[in-house]
Amino acid sequence: MTVMRRALEFLFTRALRSRLGVALVIGVVVVSVLGATRLISNPADSADGLSSRPDGPIITVDPTAGDDGLLNSAAPPSPVTSPGARTPEQTAERFAKAWLGRPGMTAEEWQAGLRPLSTPALREKLTGAEPESVPAEKVIGPPSMRERNETFVELLLPLDAGGLRLELVTADGGWLVDVLDWERP
Repeated sequence: MTVMRRALEFLFTRALRSRLGVALVIGVVVVSVLGATRLISNPADSADGLSSRPDGPIITVDPTAGDDGLLNSAAPPSPVTSPGARTPEQTAERFAKAWLGRPGMTAEEWQAGLRPLSTPALREKLTGAEPESVPAEKVIGPPSMRERNETFVELLLPLDAGGLRLELVTADGGWLVDVLDWERP
């Protein structure tokens, strides 16, 4: 009995009061809990362990519900043009002609030609631009249009030195160029 008493006394007065003793006790408790759960769960396959992985793929969408992807196979709605107003193609061709300019044109004349065909945001971006900075001289083919929705289209005009990509939006019943981008061949 004295041996047992001395062992308990040593345990409570010295071993459990040190950091090492507390760490050992916590380790024994953790291993005991893990062992007990493993015995209780009794996995059918010992390779599964405590994993909660599903046996098959997780299906989050009804596969018969139809297309739920970002890419829509339906054609986008055609752009809407007010009666008597310019179509997006006509606006793009007029803008390209004004953007290409003519020899000897001043910056003020060039800006004045672009102003009625562009949005205020594009006008602000083109402030200070010079007609000499335009990298092309002529349009060499018809525009190709990509319809995004009823009020927004993207047109690509082939030019002699690349492509002019324009994004047009409807404003005040007509189409205006909102974004101008140059694509090199």
